[in-house]
Amino acid sequence: MAGETRERMIEATVTALQHRGVAGMSFTDILAGSGAARGAIYHHFPGGKAQLVAEAAERNGCEVRARLAALPADSPQGVVAAFLELVRPVLAASAAGGGCAVAALTVGVGSGGDDMTLRQIASTAFTAWGDQLAERLTAAGLGPDAARDLATTLIALLQGAHVLCRAAGDLEPFEPVARTAMTLVAHPG
Repeated sequence: MAGETRERMIEATVTALQHRGVAGMSFTDILAGSGAARGAIYHHFPGGKAQLVAEAAERNGCEVRARLAALPADSPQGVVAAFLELVRPVLAASAAGGGCAVAALTVGVGSGGDDMTLRQIASTAFTAWGDQLAERLTAAGLGPDAARDLATTLIALLQGAHVLCRAAGDLEPFEPVARTAMTLVAHPG
């Protein structure tokens, strides 16, 4: 039961990060979203909010990387098309007020110790996503340098699309991003 409570708290934190960011989320949000008792926070996360946020973002980063690892590697175009389909519902959630839990670690944070740790977690996740996409693109036949460049570009396009879709309140900004991504893979580096 204790493990279930901890897991629910981490899941609630990912959701809070997606909707409110680090600065905007509160323990009240986490307790309401997880059904945990107030005393559970420091019982499961003695490091408080910083530990909870760090663990939630790391978990979310690993989950995204696992989804990227499952992309088919039939062709570079197939990898990019599958990536775009994978992120489409995520961007629809952004249009409805969500966002990227990992990117939330980079917005509105300062330069203090906890903030540096959170930014490093985000950097590590983004790098892992790029590495995983590059691996799929290389397995599909793209050269290693072109695969790395395209993977980094796709992650940057995804994060920019999060912001644009959230601001617009719809998926329309994603459509030119998707077309551009397919053009890039058709004419790599």
